[in-house]
Amino acid sequence: MALQLQIVGNAMQMAVVQLQPGQTVYSEAGKFLFKTTNVSMDTRLSTPSGQQGAGGVGQQGGMGGLLRQAMGTAMQVGQRMLAGESAAFQYFTAQGGEGTLGFAGHIPGEMRALELNGGRAWIAEKDAFIAAESTVNFGIAFSGLRAGMRGGEGFVLERFTGTGTVLIGGAGNFIDLELQDFGGALQVHTGCIVAFEEGISYDVQRVGALNRQGVMNAMFGGDGLSLATLQGHGKVILQSMTLEGLANALRKAEGSDKEGATGGLFSTRVE
Repeated sequence: MALQLQIVGNAMQMAVVQLQPGQTVYSEAGKFLFKTTNVSMDTRLSTPSGQQGAGGVGQQGGMGGLLRQAMGTAMQVGQRMLAGESAAFQYFTAQGGEGTLGFAGHIPGEMRALELNGGRAWIAEKDAFIAAESTVNFGIAFSGLRAGMRGGEGFVLERFTGTGTVLIGGAGNFIDLELQDFGGALQVHTGCIVAFEEGISYDVQRVGALNRQGVMNAMFGGDGLSLATLQGHGKVILQSMTLEGLANALRKAEGSDKEGATGGLFSTRVE
């Protein structure tokens, strides 16, 4: 059954999910906001796919199956911790009737519901995951050490497969693009990528040559030496705000010592 939800708000969106009796969704720990009393909450280390063990071997039963399932769960937890993700997930199930619950991200921005049909997977930036139906599998994808070292955003990405709805979040406003509308390739700030369909190649390349103009771009352009290149055919979601930009703005505001009605030059703050 399709997940019924409504995304509300503007600067800091949240998702209000309506669960049917017996329907289950799971979220990253810390993204839950509220629920009705008939929605149970259970914290687990494994994703829905992880409960079956690696490759489904956990279904074979016996001590060997349990051991393989435990090892598969431990590997998943290790990958998520390496990616800086939460080690645990929270599961929510409506019992005895319909239930309502809410989710939100940690930063000002939008949310998006992606519909998976069992075919093409979606790849998302680290920490984009909000919540998903239990029929959606959450995994870790590696973009390659070279891309990660150049990009400054890390080389660990999230990968969603299976069928059903998955909720992702990001910073600022979103824009949806079809790569084929731009000749099959786009160069973007490495921190602007929210998600893209699997099959689109992701690489980080140096901006220009190591000459005077290249140095000027790196030092004063605000984007460093590298840009992410997305190539192929499919959908891409970008965000208008980068986490690095948000952090820099907060540090700048904190350092400018703005106090009182005038602020800035005429600060009334006394040390």
